[in-house]
Amino acid sequence: MLEVILDTETTGLSIKENHRIIEIGCIELKDQIATKNIFHTYLNPQRKISEEAKKVHGYTDKFLSDKKSFSKIADDFIDFIRDKKIIIHNADFDLSFLNYELKLINKKEIDKRNVIDTLEIARQKYPGGQNSLDALCKRFNINNSKREKHTALLDCELLREVYINLLGQKEPKLNLERNVIIDNKLNDNLSKNNNLRKIIKPSEDELKLHHNYLKSSLKKNYYN
Repeated sequence: MLEVILDTETTGLSIKENHRIIEIGCIELKDQIATKNIFHTYLNPQRKISEEAKKVHGYTDKFLSDKKSFSKIADDFIDFIRDKKIIIHNADFDLSFLNYELKLINKKEIDKRNVIDTLEIARQKYPGGQNSLDALCKRFNINNSKREKHTALLDCELLREVYINLLGQKEPKLNLERNVIIDNKLNDNLSKNNNLRKIIKPSEDELKLHHNYLKSSLKKNYYN
């Protein structure tokens, strides 16, 4: 099964105040294993970023001024997520912004029935507990030390690990640095902004072993 881990960053908290998306990150999964396919873009929101949002992600109006508008990347984004389950943490937030952007350019909105909200899963498994992305990383001993600021691709990689743990599938420990699986050009771009390092990718044999492990250990199905 193909899935997409998705995260956005925005100019503010509410579409009622006409806030917009400034970054979209997506990592494709096949049977819970990240493929080499990613979608990542910064966006010119055509409005000012709120001071509160700047404190969260650190992006500035100047940095985004020469980026494409959502309308210019919409078709590529839609093609990337087509026919895939979409995994989002706190889906109501990201979906409201994505569907707002799609509505502005007369595109079909994303159906919530095609979305898995990891926040909802976490609340069912740990009622009354802290279920933010950072709290879940702590619960599952996932290293989130690079998350000094919120960035879409880094948050997607952390959410991928959280998602696997929420499904009860423990990954075998490979001797590699766990970061976002991205191509060299994007890796260089992000390194300048977020201090991310390149990773050593697992071999084909390791991926096959990992795939077989996940298939054999899956106990619950969240896709019905």
